[in-house]
Amino acid sequence: MARRQGKTWRFLATAALLTVGCSDPGTPGEEPAPYDWKLPAGFPKPRVPEDNPMSEAKVQLGRSLFYDKRLSLNGTQSCGSCHEQARAFTDGRVHAVGSTGQAHRRNGQGLANVAYATSLTWANSALTTLEAQALVPIFGRDPVELGFADQQEVLLERLRADAALAARFAEAFPNEATPVSLATLTRALAAFERSLLSGTSAYDRYLYGKEATALSPAAKRGLQLFLSERLECDHCHSGFNFQDATVHESTPEPVLPYHNTGLYNEDGQGAYPDEDTGLLEITGRPEDMGRFRAPSLRNVAVTGPYMHDGSVTTLSDVLDHYAAGGRARAANGGQPSPLQSAFVRGFELTPEEKADVLAFLESLTDTAFLHDPRFADPATAP
Repeated sequence: MARRQGKTWRFLATAALLTVGCSDPGTPGEEPAPYDWKLPAGFPKPRVPEDNPMSEAKVQLGRSLFYDKRLSLNGTQSCGSCHEQARAFTDGRVHAVGSTGQAHRRNGQGLANVAYATSLTWANSALTTLEAQALVPIFGRDPVELGFADQQEVLLERLRADAALAARFAEAFPNEATPVSLATLTRALAAFERSLLSGTSAYDRYLYGKEATALSPAAKRGLQLFLSERLECDHCHSGFNFQDATVHESTPEPVLPYHNTGLYNEDGQGAYPDEDTGLLEITGRPEDMGRFRAPSLRNVAVTGPYMHDGSVTTLSDVLDHYAAGGRARAANGGQPSPLQSAFVRGFELTPEEKADVLAFLESLTDTAFLHDPRFADPATAP
């Protein structure tokens, strides 16, 4: 099953790159005004594909489409069904569930600051743009998410039949002879997703806003522990976005790091369960067994459960996993997996220190982002 799923993902990635790169230029129209990013303090400008410049019209169209259940074949789900704003655009489930009721093998990921991410799924190095990634939930077969496999024209005709929506496509893409197309659909969705910037947490107010009291004494102590060589947290959760796979306008060629955190070791040689072996499915390289991306820690307190398979319930459990040097050690006589990251080596925390680290992680919650009407369903927050 895992190898077949890997082939499916590679096929979709190739199709995405071919389809999204195709446009249908029409008569040149008026170029939209430059987009106002409203960047949080300390945030660099995101990198944007040359063929999909940001505009307010495009972002607002993408926002409407993100919450439009017509993007599922049976009309039961939208992108927002699995990416809830109040949960930092996750869904709170162990495994995501698609429009047909099929449970997925992986935990849904958040979209906060996804504009800065170089890798866009748990373990697919072939999907490196939001435009390409958008095709996976729409057309993927295994698992079924929105359910439009092999029915591209059904989806496009459904959208074209809405005259008001078609007019918004024409406004957002004034130079396209065919405004409603797969390319414009994915570009609009990607533009909205790039606008989801989260950077006004208590941590941000403390660091960038110079509010000395924004962080509690416990959170300040937790920050120091987080950055310490004892815990090694910031090796994989680094920088302003607390994510090593980060790119912006001023960075060089993006990097795509993936990590084995010792979550499983089925055979003493580092094997992960057959249903999900991680990056190995894409690359075929034995050393990629069990490697997954490190997600951003922003808003991490509201995005549980955790890990690629949702098998770790709470942030306290996450700390226990890393303190043990990988959960799988207990099943292997205390021996680490030969494939796990050298940074997952275990550490000791007193109960007070653990509470401090948790306080720091909770300080990364951006309450304003979770309730910002700019990112909400336009049907409820025009």
